[in-house]
This record gives sequence, structure tokens and C-alpha cells, in this order.
Amino acid sequence: MAQPTHILAIDQGTTSTRSIVFDQHATPVATAQREFQQHYPELGWVEHDPEDIWRDTLATAREAVAESRLSAKDIAAIGITNQRETVVVWERATGKPIYNAIVWQDRRTADICQKLKADGAEPMVRAKTGLLLDPYFSGTKLAWILDQVSGARAQAEKGELAFGTIDSFLLWRLTGGKVHATDVTNAGRTLLYDIRRQSWDDELCRLLRVPEAILPEVHDNSHLFGTTEPGLFDAEIPIAGMAGDQQAALFGQACFAKGMVKSTYGTGCFVLLNTGETPIESENRLLTTPAYRLDGKMTYALEGSIFVAGAAIKWLRDGIGVITSARQTNDMATQVPNSHGVYMVPAFVGLGAPHWDPDARGAIFGLTLGATAAHLARAALEAVGYQTLDLAEAMIADGGSAPATLRIDGGMAANDWLCQFLADMLETTVERPKHLETTALGAAFHAGLATGVWPDLDALSRTWTQGASFEPKMAKADRQVLIDGWRSALKKTLSAG
Repeated sequence: MAQPTHILAIDQGTTSTRSIVFDQHATPVATAQREFQQHYPELGWVEHDPEDIWRDTLATAREAVAESRLSAKDIAAIGITNQRETVVVWERATGKPIYNAIVWQDRRTADICQKLKADGAEPMVRAKTGLLLDPYFSGTKLAWILDQVSGARAQAEKGELAFGTIDSFLLWRLTGGKVHATDVTNAGRTLLYDIRRQSWDDELCRLLRVPEAILPEVHDNSHLFGTTEPGLFDAEIPIAGMAGDQQAALFGQACFAKGMVKSTYGTGCFVLLNTGETPIESENRLLTTPAYRLDGKMTYALEGSIFVAGAAIKWLRDGIGVITSARQTNDMATQVPNSHGVYMVPAFVGLGAPHWDPDARGAIFGLTLGATAAHLARAALEAVGYQTLDLAEAMIADGGSAPATLRIDGGMAANDWLCQFLADMLETTVERPKHLETTALGAAFHAGLATGVWPDLDALSRTWTQGASFEPKMAKADRQVLIDGWRSALKKTLSAG
């Protein structure tokens, strides 16, 4: 019997769950996707029902395999990629979550982070984890669940509970509770993992009051984690790759060489610079993070995180009804000759890198009676370009070189107007791959490496195909006027401003 050459990638995102079957040429042959409900129980709180996520994961995986006209026997492995920093705690005995998943966007632990900073803990945390003390990361959310759910802390200390980011929860469910594990990229976002020693850290666990008994095992990204429980599919499938969504996108974009940069435009925007075997300590409030680990060898990245990119477009559609479809924004942006002086600072859940201001809130500046829905749409797109520029400048200040090219992906990358604006703001070539699902592809690459579908990184690089390229066109003076306007708006939005 021939060796299977297809990979099933599960891409569990913030607003939807998607499953894609890739062939050995890294071409998607079948896709299934489902959106799921967001929960906002209090101001600044964001939650998901883990059972919704599990239901949609299993359903889309089965649908994608069926649509591909393959059977589970034809699938070499499953790769999982996930919304990072979103935390779940469940009972080991039943697999039942004890509380909703607290989402990466959630800000409920801002006061906890502020107190830890005031106590002088951040330098130690930053030295070990490469992260800042911010409610974005998993650790304080985990501690909150243990404190707020009756009896949870005592259960955790007795080893009766399991903690995981979404990848770990899905792995547990897919293996029928046999495997409690994660990978270095997700572990590295918890505030509990020393990214240099590459292990959970006693001092960090004590600081955040997290019992180590609750934590998963940590493995390479390409690793045989386990196999699916009998009955989920018509055959058992190895689960052989896992990575947090942004690191998966870096891998899917074949950014394997030191100095290569990718930017993903989804709910948020995340720029990652491959820094090779050396973790670079940022002086400009960027994050030092594991990019991937293969055969025990770690590759690091410098990361800038923008909390709101596509989420601003979703707000225009669902929040205030300015648009009915995200696709409209491309045409609306071209309907007007300029921004009409309108700037949107989309700090709906605070501001991420390089500002890290959890108390900032969204604002729109420059409105006049001449401003239209098209100007609002354009301002939302322009904000993505300005924020990406802020990150690129911070990376250069940290010792990175200006990228010769920027590889982009994610749903917003389909917007030609935005791609051109990015090229103009960054004054660099923007490359869009033929297939935009590079996050899922990165998970597939990891699973395929572990199971022999692809032999090495060179084979993966050969599968990358450019779809479109955008060169800078804007006059320098016009560019500077726009940037000055953005910086003025940003200053007014920052909570200290």
C-alpha cells in the first residue's frame, strides 16, 4: 500500500474553525469552515465555549476529508494550529472544561499584571520568557480561573485538572484523553516557560501561583504527539504537528532563513522576524518568542502583535453597519481620492506592540461633514498599514535590518488596496503567496516533516509560490504627511496621552 501523502490541517482561530486537506505539493484540495459565537460577559472580557470549538473542529475535519474524496487512511497526519494565549482548564477525569475559554484578547487580568509590574517582577519575567506582563498572555488568565472557580485551585494542586491552550485541549479530545501536551511555540506564550532553558520554570509558576501539576508536556513542533481516538474517523490518524498560529504562518511562508519576515492579517496582525538560533532581547517592547523547534534545535523570532486588524473591519460590518461584507472595503477605499484627514486608532481592546497600553480605547479623528462610509473603511485599512510600520521601525531599532520583502498572509491579504498601502508605508516589496492559508499550511508542514511527506526544509521552500507582488509607489512627501497624522492621532489615544 502506498504511503499517504495528504495532510489534514486544523486551524482553530479566534472567530472560526477551519480544516484544510493539503496534498504533497502544499496545495489545498478541500476546505471546511465554521464561525462560532463570541461571548463578552463584561467590559473587556472575551470568552469562547470550548465545546463549540471542539464540535466545530471535529465537524470541519470530517467535512474536509469527505470533500477531498479521501478516507482517513489516506491522511498521513494531522497538524494543529491555534489561536495562541487562549486558555482552557478541564477535568482530567471527564475532559469537561471548568470555565469558558478565556481569549487572548481578554483584558480582565490587567490589574493583576499592573500589580506584578509595581512589585518589580517584569524584568525577571522578560528575561526568562521574552514577554511582557500583559493580560494578553496565558498565565494570568489561568491563575484567574483557578482563583475564581470554586474549588479549582485545590483540584489543580491535587493534579485533578489540566491546563492548555487550544492546541492542547484539542489534542486531549482527539486522543480521547490519552495525551496532555503542547509545543514550544504555545508554551512560550504562557509566562510560565523559560524559552532559553526550554522548560517550565518554578519561579514563574510561583509568581503566578500556578501548580506545575496542571501543565502539559512540551515537545518539538514536528513530533508524533499521538493518534486519534478510534471512532472519530474511519481510521486512526497520527497527530504529528502543532504550532501557535503566528509561528505556523512563519513556517508556512517558508521564512526559514534568518532575517526573513512575515506578517499575518487576520483578527489581529502579527509580524514575525526570524532571528535564527539567537533570541534577541528587544529594547522597543517587542516580544522574543520561539519560532519553531525541530529535532531539539530552537529557532527564535522577534514578534510585534497588533490586537485589532480584521476585527476593525468586522466592527464596521457588525457593530455599526457601515459595510455588509469585508470585501467591500477594497472598493470603498478606491472610491475616495484620499483619507480626508480621517484616522482610526483601533484600540478596541487596548494597544499591543510597541505601545502595550491595555487602557487605550478606540478612537476616530478628523471627522467632518464631508466624511463618508468610504473614508471610515479606508481609515480602518490605513490603520493596519500604520501599525505595521510602527512594528517594522521597532524591529529595525532592535538591530534587525529593514526587510527586503515582506511576505503577507491572512484574510485581509486578499485586499489589493491594503497590500499596496503596506508597500507604500514600509517602502518595501510586499509578496502575497498563491495560497493565503499559510497558517494552516505551517501546521501541515510540521506534521508532514514528522511523517515523511516532506523530507526537509528545502523541500518545503520549493512549494512556496508567489501569487502577487506590490512595489512602493507613493511620493515620500505624501507618505510623511500621512504618517505624521497617524502619530498625532495615536498620541491622543494612548492612555497617558
